[in-house]
Amino acid sequence: MTATNTSTMGRLLRVDLSSSTFSELLLPSEIPAAYLGGKGIGAKLLWDLVPEGADPLGPDNVLMFLAGPLTATTAPAMRACVVTKSPLTHTFLDSYFGGYFGPEIKYAGYDGIVLSGRSPEPVYLLIDHRGPSLQPAGELCGSGALESAKQIKARHNDPDIKVASIGPAGENGVLYALICCETNRQAGRGGAGAVMGAKNLKAIALKGNQLVGLSDRKAFLRAVSTANREISESEDCRVLMGAGTASAVEFANATGLIPARNFMDGTSKLAAKLGDHGQKQKLWLSRAACFGCPIGCSQMGAVRTGKYKSFITDIVEYETAAMLGTNLEIGDPRAVAHLNKLCDELGIDTISAGACLSFAFEAAEKGIIPTDGLTLSFGNADAAAALIERIARQEGELGALLAMGVKRAAGRIGPDAEAIALHVKGLEMPAWGPRGTPGMGLAYMTADRGACHQRGFPAGHEATGSEWNGKPVEALALEGKAAMLMSMQDYLAGTDCLVKCDFGAMGVSADTYARMLNAATGLNVEASFFDRLGERVWNTTRLFNLREGMRTADEKLPRRFVKEPLPSGPHKGHRITEADMKYLLQDYYAVRGWDETGRPTPETLARTGVLTEPYVMLTDDY
Repeated sequence: MTATNTSTMGRLLRVDLSSSTFSELLLPSEIPAAYLGGKGIGAKLLWDLVPEGADPLGPDNVLMFLAGPLTATTAPAMRACVVTKSPLTHTFLDSYFGGYFGPEIKYAGYDGIVLSGRSPEPVYLLIDHRGPSLQPAGELCGSGALESAKQIKARHNDPDIKVASIGPAGENGVLYALICCETNRQAGRGGAGAVMGAKNLKAIALKGNQLVGLSDRKAFLRAVSTANREISESEDCRVLMGAGTASAVEFANATGLIPARNFMDGTSKLAAKLGDHGQKQKLWLSRAACFGCPIGCSQMGAVRTGKYKSFITDIVEYETAAMLGTNLEIGDPRAVAHLNKLCDELGIDTISAGACLSFAFEAAEKGIIPTDGLTLSFGNADAAAALIERIARQEGELGALLAMGVKRAAGRIGPDAEAIALHVKGLEMPAWGPRGTPGMGLAYMTADRGACHQRGFPAGHEATGSEWNGKPVEALALEGKAAMLMSMQDYLAGTDCLVKCDFGAMGVSADTYARMLNAATGLNVEASFFDRLGERVWNTTRLFNLREGMRTADEKLPRRFVKEPLPSGPHKGHRITEADMKYLLQDYYAVRGWDETGRPTPETLARTGVLTEPYVMLTDDY
C-alpha cells in the first residue's frame, strides 16, 4: 500500500466519457492554496471548466465527486461532496453525502473525480487496483439505485466495493434526481442525479488500496481526541446521538416552522406522530454511523406492521418527515418511511419530491392541474406513492410536468399555479418556513444553490432567542440579520472545504478543525482561516451564478410567505413583506461588499482573494 499526501489536494481523476479516456488532473498549487478542497475546489473548477451558458444536461457540464483534506482520516464526521451546474436552477450546486463512498475516493488515490462528456452507451466507472475503466451498464438500466449497487457488487463478487448510483429518475432526466452514495446516503439536492444520467453514467464503483498520509501523526491524534471530546460534551450532538434529526420535528412544530399543507401553515397536529417518539415506537431498532463518526445519528429499523411491511429503513430524517409527512398531511411514520424508501430506490430528492407533491395536491384542490386519474388530496399516501413512481419515469402528463420541478411546472400551468409554487431560484423549499424568522428568509434568498437551510441557519437563534455575539436574537427583528447570516455562510462554506458534516460541527470548534487540518497537511492556519476561506468561496460561487444568468430579481421568497400571514403558532399573523425583503437584501449586499445589483465589487474580489483567471490544468494521460 502507498500513502497519499493529503496536503496538496491536487490529484484528481479526469474522465472524458465521450472518448472513454482517463487522465490525471494536476491542480496548480495556487488553487488548493486558495480553495483547500471540497466546496472550494469545486467552485473554482466549475468556474474554470464549464463554459458560460453550458447546458447542465449537456456534455460540457462537469460532474465532480470531491473529498476534503480530512476525508478518510480519523477526524470525526467528515464527508465528501458532489459539485456541478444544477439542471434545476442553472446555478452552482454542491450536494453532500456521508457514509463510506467518500473515503473510498481517497483510498483509490484521488482527491476527486471529474467527469465530462457523454458516453455513447450506458456505462459505470470502475476504479480498483488495476486503475480506472468503463464497464457496460446496459443490463442495469431501469434498475433502482440501491438495486444497481447490489448488482455491481455481485458482478465483481465483492461486497466491499463502494458504489454511487442513480435510479430511473436520473436516467429519465428528472431535474431533482439524486445520487445514492451507498445505502441511506445521498447527494440529494439540485439534480446531480440528472446530470449523471445525462452522461449515460449509471454508477461509480470504487475499491481502493492506498493509505492516507498525515504530516504529524501524534499532533493529529491529539487534535482528533479533542474533537471527539468536544462532540461528546456538546448538548446538540448528544441529542443527535439519541434521536437524530427526528428530534427536530416537534421543535419545528412548537416554533411555527414546520410545513403543513404546502406551507399553508407552520404547525401540524401530526408532528408528534412523526418525531423521534413516534418513530421509536414504529420503526427504530438500533443506531448506525457514517465512517469515523462518533455521533451515530442514524436509527436503523424496520417497518414490521401495517400495509407497508416488511422492509428495513433508516431514520426518517427531519426534512423527509416534514416534507413527505406534515407537508402532505400524512401522519403514519411507516407510510412516510415507505415514501422515503421509494424515493431512494428511484433516485429522487425527498425534499423536492415533497414540495412537488404538495404543490400538486393543492393545485388539484383548485382544479388547475391534470390528475391523470389519481386522487390527489392531502393525506393520501397511496396517491403520493403512485405520483412518485410516475415522476421518476416521467409517465403521463402529470409525471412529466412534475419532473421539471415546481418552478417550471407552475410556469407551464399559469399564474394561479405560480402563486402556490414554493421555491427560490428554482430549488424547492426545505422544511423550515421563514415567516416567523426573517433571517432564515434572507438565507433562502441568498443561498448559492437556491432555497437551502444548510448555507446558514439563523432560525436556530431566531426561534429560541439564543445569543449571537453576546446579545439575544429577536425573532422578528430585521436589523443585524444580514451580518449574522454572512458570518454563518462564510464559516459553513469554509468548513465545507474540509468537507465536514454539519452535525459534527455542532460540537467541534474552529480551533480544533484548524489543529486537525494543520497536523494532517502541514499547513499552519488559525481558527479564523475558515471565515476568510469561506468568504472567498462564497464570492466565487456568486460570480458563477451571475455569469450563468442569476439576477437580483431572483432573490425573493415565494408569494405565500410574502402575502399570506401565518394562521397559527407563536408568530401567528406574521409574514415577510416586500419592504422586509428589500431591507434585508440591501443590508446583506452592503455587508458583503456587493453593489446594488448583488455583484461583488472589484475591491471585494481583491480583498477576498478570489481567483477569477482560469488556470492551466496539467494532465497526465493513462
